[in-house]
Amino acid sequence: MFFDIGPLELVALVVLAVLVFGPDKLPKVIQDTMAFIRKVRAFSDSAKEDIRRELGPEFKDFEFEDLNPKTFIRKNLMSDDDEYGLNELKELRDSFDLRKEMAEVADLRKDMAEVTDAVNGVEPATATGSSGARGASGSAGSATPDRLTKKDRLDPGEAPPFDADAT
Repeated sequence: MFFDIGPLELVALVVLAVLVFGPDKLPKVIQDTMAFIRKVRAFSDSAKEDIRRELGPEFKDFEFEDLNPKTFIRKNLMSDDDEYGLNELKELRDSFDLRKEMAEVADLRKDMAEVTDAVNGVEPATATGSSGARGASGSAGSATPDRLTKKDRLDPGEAPPFDADAT
């Protein structure tokens, strides 16, 4: 029917109204309710007209339903020719050139590797092995120098020093 109320629910509401208000007062309650609804609608319509008048002629086709986010998106982003807005999405996707971005990232990594080598005092790596020659742990064959001196290294089987203040 209306407001997602089924016929059985509507009959139950009518019976409940008759029981609560009584058959003699029910017509007066319905009239008062309808009058109240008409006043609320009139107030709402006059408020909408006042807002439209205050906004000026630029907003003459403004509808309050457009303030609903779904309606706003449907009206402003989707054209009649493209129901799902696919043309705008394709244009947006094409505006991002990922190959160009990835090349710039690779150049930045190469530059950072050169700066790191210069700071560490290492000869610049060859073009083929600037980042490939280095392991994650700086193992043998690494381009980074070993900063531990002979006196800092432990002999095999020697226990590391114990610092009571650090624990």
